[in-house]
Amino acid sequence: MGFVGEGSCSSGGDKGGCFIGGMKSLVRRKQVDSANSKSSSASGSSHQLAKALTIPHLITIGVGSTIGAGVYILVGTVAREHSGPALTISFLIAGIAAALSAFCYAELASRCPSAGSAYHYSYICVGEGVAWLIGWSLVLEYTIGGSAVARGISPNLAMLFGSPDSLPSFLARHTIPGLNVTVDPCAAILVFLVTGLLCVGIKESAMVQGFVTSVNVCVMAFVIVVGGYLGYKSGWPGYELPVGYFPYGVDGMLAGASTVFFAYIGFDSVASTAEEVKNPQRDLPMGIGFALSICCSLYMLVSAVIVGLVPYYAMDPDTPISSAFASHGISWAAYIITIGACTSLCSTLMGSIMPQPRILMAMARDGLLPSFFSDVNKRTQVPVKGTIATGLLSGTLAFFMNVEQLSGMVSVGTLLAFTMVAISVLILRYVPPDEVPVPSSYQEAIDSVSLRRSSCSSSSDMDVEKTKIPAVTSGDSTPLLGEISVGHPLVEKAAAKLSYLVRQRRKVAGWTIMFICIGVCIVTSAASIVNLSNPARYALSGIGGLLLISGLIVLTCIDQDDARHSFGHTGGFTCPFVPLLPIACILINVYLLINLGGETWARVSIWLVIGTCIYALYGRTHSSLKTAVYVPSTHVDEIYETSAISLAC
Repeated sequence: MGFVGEGSCSSGGDKGGCFIGGMKSLVRRKQVDSANSKSSSASGSSHQLAKALTIPHLITIGVGSTIGAGVYILVGTVAREHSGPALTISFLIAGIAAALSAFCYAELASRCPSAGSAYHYSYICVGEGVAWLIGWSLVLEYTIGGSAVARGISPNLAMLFGSPDSLPSFLARHTIPGLNVTVDPCAAILVFLVTGLLCVGIKESAMVQGFVTSVNVCVMAFVIVVGGYLGYKSGWPGYELPVGYFPYGVDGMLAGASTVFFAYIGFDSVASTAEEVKNPQRDLPMGIGFALSICCSLYMLVSAVIVGLVPYYAMDPDTPISSAFASHGISWAAYIITIGACTSLCSTLMGSIMPQPRILMAMARDGLLPSFFSDVNKRTQVPVKGTIATGLLSGTLAFFMNVEQLSGMVSVGTLLAFTMVAISVLILRYVPPDEVPVPSSYQEAIDSVSLRRSSCSSSSDMDVEKTKIPAVTSGDSTPLLGEISVGHPLVEKAAAKLSYLVRQRRKVAGWTIMFICIGVCIVTSAASIVNLSNPARYALSGIGGLLLISGLIVLTCIDQDDARHSFGHTGGFTCPFVPLLPIACILINVYLLINLGGETWARVSIWLVIGTCIYALYGRTHSSLKTAVYVPSTHVDEIYETSAISLAC
């Protein structure tokens, strides 16, 4: 039994050894939080969040973070340009695609219920380097997302007072002369108000978000009920079209589904609160599932009503719902719909700011960021310092910058997280980590367990040599083959072959998962690059498709690892249809990532380069795993028990 330390290289050491050590730091993985690991942390008591959330709280967080004001605009834009009357089916397909990621999140959230969401899962299943990039991307997502949402609130508030210029002077937008910068005091004030609310406590924040979300849902219910009545009276003119239900064909409907998929982004905020849930194994999967189901149902019902009230080509792309009601003589509905847009933006703003301090806290706990972000207020039991830092940054951006052109960067962080969560599910099922890190302070207990295990192993080997296996006998009890010793060449060969196959299964599964990811990248690239010639496109699609289908067949045929049953916290949700469902999730998310556009990726690349520099200069050298000792996962409990006994003595 070998126990491996992370190791380090001195300033005068071998450069090759330093390079190898640096590369190893990218793939080191942390342990799933457990009672042992938490108790071993000297500062663990000051890092505990409040266990206050239940299923209703999680549903309100999920629905509030997902349903933004975009739905009040999307139905018009997508119907006019892509789907036509088939917009409802587009929302359904997008909801099913989002559900694939939701299933993966539900399993990992219940097995690894700790703050950090996709960052936390990637760190456990993939490695430190990928986890850092995911966490850094999520920081960008929530910062830009919160600022963009806040900038969208003031125009909607102004509409409640009659016109875009109706807000009081201290809240209205102003352009700074000479700088061509439009400041938005209303957006900044709202960000600071939400930040203060989040500092009060997670339960209080969830209650307020629940109230705001309820108002938004009531507005959507008004649209569905009243719009349905108007459609019934008028005979649903939007569906009585000579072009039929699919004016842009199936391709247009699928293009619409790709567009409205981003309306489902937000349910992952539920996973970020995992550490604050009272019963995470039961409540987290149910909270994610119910939230996504409610959002999908509301989207489909609203879209079905609106595209039926007005022909798709006559829809107003900016105010489709208000104009649809106005065309039937109910102009006053615009005020109710504007209230829904304002409340949905406020709820989404809370959903954007809430997860980021918890991501920063998880990264700081692991040593990848300064400990400032990991401090939890003893009274409110929330990361107040991280929340204030997040609010100041988002509020400043919302005040000075129009971040609309940066909104595509929000989607990159979410889709990267969705992709890594699906990959983590495959790793969990087929190649779960068989070694976990233990603090170097447990070295004495590790040595004791290692010595004890070695002694037991030697004794067992001696006993096995003396063991005889009774041979098969005939009816008269006469041995047919005599007694065969365990040391017999045939038996040893069979045992060695069995052991070899067990070891190789993990290697085969690991390589297969990697080739599946390569195949997905090739297929989606071939489908997305418009300047690619047809022969090259077909060739790449064939190669990628072969890798993808072969990998799916291999993973389907081989057994999943038995260690998956004891990985993390047991008794929670189990993702169905593995490996098909995670692979489909990876394929969809990578396709959407590639199609976000070159400008978006250029901006994101700059952010990722900055993050890589921070990790190389700070995170890698301050990581809590730098001095950790990796031990077989089956020996962890024994090591902690041995240490506890020695301390008691």
